[in-house]
Amino acid sequence: MLLIVLSLPVLLTGLIVALIVSVMQAVTQVQDQTLGLVPRILAMLLAFAITAPWMLSKLVEFSREMFTCSLP
Repeated sequence: MLLIVLSLPVLLTGLIVALIVSVMQAVTQVQDQTLGLVPRILAMLLAFAITAPWMLSKLVEFSREMFTCSLP
């Protein structure tokens, strides 16, 4: 579950940007492959940079919980 929560902001950003770029390509009839890839990569990197502190805190919290868990 944590994997889905952590990856959702980056993947959702990539999905939204890809949809916008593909609509723009369809409207302008420009079918260059790199035109769709570069904005998506840049947007996903930006989303990762913005959410990285939150992701790291969630991972640290999860790791602490796993290592301090006592077995029955």
